[in-house]
Amino acid sequence: MSLYSKDRGSMRQVFFSTWEKYKQSRPLQGVEPLLIDIILLHPEYHSILENQDKYLDFDFPPEQGQGNPFLHMSLHMTIEEQLSMDNPAGIRQHFQTLQQNRDKHDALHVLLECLAEAIWKAQRHESSNLEQDYLACVAEQVKK
Repeated sequence: MSLYSKDRGSMRQVFFSTWEKYKQSRPLQGVEPLLIDIILLHPEYHSILENQDKYLDFDFPPEQGQGNPFLHMSLHMTIEEQLSMDNPAGIRQHFQTLQQNRDKHDALHVLLECLAEAIWKAQRHESSNLEQDYLACVAEQVKK
């Protein structure tokens, strides 16, 4: 099982398994403690994590107005890794600046939204400017 698998079911299984271990007070390993921190920030996803049979292969089409909780939490994990390594360079400082006017979760969501937008642009336009677009978006949000 890998959080970074190309297989959607395998990736989602990590979320379901981690949530189950947490509820059973079993020891968490590897990235699981960080994943639990992210899950606990999102109580609106707990009912989804309680229903693996329904949501393991469930599609979350954007046109139905329901975001994909697994994508959202995966982006949170990506942001946490970026902050821990300050990669891309300067992201940690931007995040600290954002926290001056927001709580931590709101500041994380600013980064998350910029990352999602940069990924979307890169995919849509087949661009290699992902990091540049991401940092430009974050820098713009810092100025607000």
